[in-house]
Amino acid sequence: MARQTKIQLLIRREEEKGFEVRAVPSARAYLQYRPQRIPAPAWELAQLPKSIEGQVTYVLKNKATDRYLLLTAPEYFLWEQMDGRTSLHEMATAYVLRYGAFDFDLIPSLIAKLQRAQFLTLRPVSRLREVLSRHQKNLGARTLEVTLKGLEKLTLTSREVQRDFERVYRWGGLLLFTLPTRVGGVALTVLGVMSAIRVWNDAGEILAPLARHPILALLSVKAFFWVSVAAHQLLHGLACVHYGRQVREFGFALLHGFVPTFYVDVTDIFMATRKARVVTALAGPLVHLYLASLWFWVATQLPHGFFQSFAAATAIFQMQTFLVSLYPFCFLEMDGYHILVDLLGFPTLNKDSWRFFRQELWRRLADRKKLSRQEAIWVGYVVLSALSVSAFVIFNVWGLVQLGSS
Repeated sequence: MARQTKIQLLIRREEEKGFEVRAVPSARAYLQYRPQRIPAPAWELAQLPKSIEGQVTYVLKNKATDRYLLLTAPEYFLWEQMDGRTSLHEMATAYVLRYGAFDFDLIPSLIAKLQRAQFLTLRPVSRLREVLSRHQKNLGARTLEVTLKGLEKLTLTSREVQRDFERVYRWGGLLLFTLPTRVGGVALTVLGVMSAIRVWNDAGEILAPLARHPILALLSVKAFFWVSVAAHQLLHGLACVHYGRQVREFGFALLHGFVPTFYVDVTDIFMATRKARVVTALAGPLVHLYLASLWFWVATQLPHGFFQSFAAATAIFQMQTFLVSLYPFCFLEMDGYHILVDLLGFPTLNKDSWRFFRQELWRRLADRKKLSRQEAIWVGYVVLSALSVSAFVIFNVWGLVQLGSS
């Protein structure tokens, strides 16, 4: 494995003065870290007069250390995003939508410059990690946080994967993006829907053998699921190569210290067209749709027993994964969400929607003020997401009740 590029970030120690420097892998930073500038009273910003060429620059002052930094307009745009709620991925997306291009070294270099002058703190994304960081005096909390930090280091990654993805693409991956494959995918989906209806009609009887072997069922379904997650990420990478862009990194990590996941860094697709970005985001979830269709058909061909139950359960799990990955209204910033924000041009839709819903909506309603188009989109996103998550939970609970009563 190639050595990972590191980003160093300052983390303020709880109830202590000073900072500690934490180095994190670049791709992991996209998944887990949201830079947060120091509190507003601790810094001061001034805009300098425009240059002869019309360029705008800013001077940023740290009042505690009397350090000064000169920021370009793009760097100032990124500085405004560092509010502790916006992820690095969202910042990159916002930058592309604003400037139409992206320098992949810009964010790491800006973070390094800001941390040297002590302008940056780090807010954990995980609510669990955030709670633990606030209770450092508690032995149990410190022990759990140390354990999670240790697990986070269990990362297998490589930044030298472009040639491997190009090789896979040449050896057959390119066929995935041809018209016959698309037609075959539609046909497989239709077959899967027809098979799913047959499985649904006899779901209680088909899934009953799983209850007699719960551990074996759980391990087998989960094992196949993680294989499909790897294939999901592989398709993202192949789509990126298909559009002539570079796959920057591929690997395995424990998200938040305990959620195992594969990941692929295809941020270079930002340099391509909107169609390329949408297709790249769509390619991964389609893996689960096609696998679900295949397993539904297999379940209809097998005799009653454990293997038929495994096929049906795997199909249902894959279909749910497809829907969760592609459906944008579920509060999860997954592939469907990124397609939506690309089409709308709102890179921080989730964050802005929740901020408006919690802090401003009720006051606006009380004042009987009309919502703007953007505000209506924010409200619509929160309402649709809440309804969708509720429906998803109710459906799964109903399914378990039906299975238990069979």
